[in-house]
Amino acid sequence: MSGSILVVDDDADTRELIVDALTRRGSTATGVVGGAEALEVIRHTDVDAVVTDFQLGGMSGIEVCRRLSELRPDVPVIVLTGHGNMDLAISAIRAGAYDFITKPISEDVLAMAVARAVQHRQLKYEVGRLREAVSGTRRPVNIVGDSAPIQRILELIDQVADSDASVLVTGESGTGKELVARAIHERSHRASAAFIAINCAAMPATLLESELFGHVRGAFTDAKRSRPGLLVQASGGTLFLDEIGEMPAEMQVKLLRALQERKVRPVGGEEEIAFDARLVTATNRDLQTEVDEGRFRADLYYRINVVFVEVPPLRARQADVLTLAQHFLHRHAERNGKPVVGISATAARKLMDYDWPGNVRELENCIERAVALTRGTEVSVDDLPEAVRTYQSTRLVITGENPDEMLTLDEMERRYIRRVLTACNGNKSQAAKVLGLDRRSLYRRLESLEIKGAKATMPSRRPQAPPS
Repeated sequence: MSGSILVVDDDADTRELIVDALTRRGSTATGVVGGAEALEVIRHTDVDAVVTDFQLGGMSGIEVCRRLSELRPDVPVIVLTGHGNMDLAISAIRAGAYDFITKPISEDVLAMAVARAVQHRQLKYEVGRLREAVSGTRRPVNIVGDSAPIQRILELIDQVADSDASVLVTGESGTGKELVARAIHERSHRASAAFIAINCAAMPATLLESELFGHVRGAFTDAKRSRPGLLVQASGGTLFLDEIGEMPAEMQVKLLRALQERKVRPVGGEEEIAFDARLVTATNRDLQTEVDEGRFRADLYYRINVVFVEVPPLRARQADVLTLAQHFLHRHAERNGKPVVGISATAARKLMDYDWPGNVRELENCIERAVALTRGTEVSVDDLPEAVRTYQSTRLVITGENPDEMLTLDEMERRYIRRVLTACNGNKSQAAKVLGLDRRSLYRRLESLEIKGAKATMPSRRPQAPPS
């Protein structure tokens, strides 16, 4: 627990006890005798929360609440009283109190209430700051976020944008891989030319070949006229191949040859056509594992993976959740003509606590829904999807003193590795990196611990890069 707390109580012993209890819990606590002194402190000092007794000499705790809420509406007030009835509670809340605690006071209950109040103020401040930042932006930024992982991606984009090297973007579904590809294009010398995207998983091999390489008139039944392929159409610009891990094996061979020769032969044609397109590919699969297991060509993997960009899942950049939420709120409120300008502190807490298995795409869907449902100017907890409202975070916790209830090291390791694999969506390369292992060591541990999905045998050797 942290924060600067002002304690208001005209009983010196009680005041001292509360100050000491909060100080032991990590807060900076200061005590004053009455309401007048409290208001004077608030006028000149920034505090995160106020704890005040209900019965004070001179100015009552209710009056302190009312005056504080007028002077500093951002500072939450917790009222303490030995007369715990609903009338007093309602009076305190109406006067602006954040919370209401009856005496005798449990130190744990008080500490929890103060921690919630401090967090409430911090979240309210952060939401307000983000609202101002987003509303002050002239145009939406494709990649939103201030977290360290996003900053590293932006730096890498700036480094590689003006080269013609092929880029492989990996990450879970919904993390924004196409946004990274577009950012690379828009910051490059090719920005004035076309950016063309195609999803390799969305069409069969024959149609994909026609789309990429083009076809001549009469090449097949519906080919009533010749059509250049996307590699040629993207000349001077960028071609983005999404879900390249889903590309059929026969197309992998043909794409590799086209990339090596920088020429394509249209379906049904006899002449080759040169192209000058920068290639950016993306996948949510672990392509190295796909290569090891024979489902993706090693030579094509090396050809497309000149520069590697890994987009982290949203749960790995939690600091960006509220920034993204405010960005989406501004977008959808404007699009729907609704006067929604912010997110309540309690709703913000729910957004921060949630794990976001669907990543940024799921967050945008959540905020779009909330904007559509809310009747006020702020998104509340009730406007969020049930999955977000009721989410309970899972943690690996070690409890208990009884040796019979404790786990073996093998069992602890087994559970932790399973948890890491789940968090990495089954991506063994990423899991190995998190665990501080190389891939072979991870496979050996999976096998020795009999974890489902372990390889029965290791490949005899890793694929070698083709000679340059």
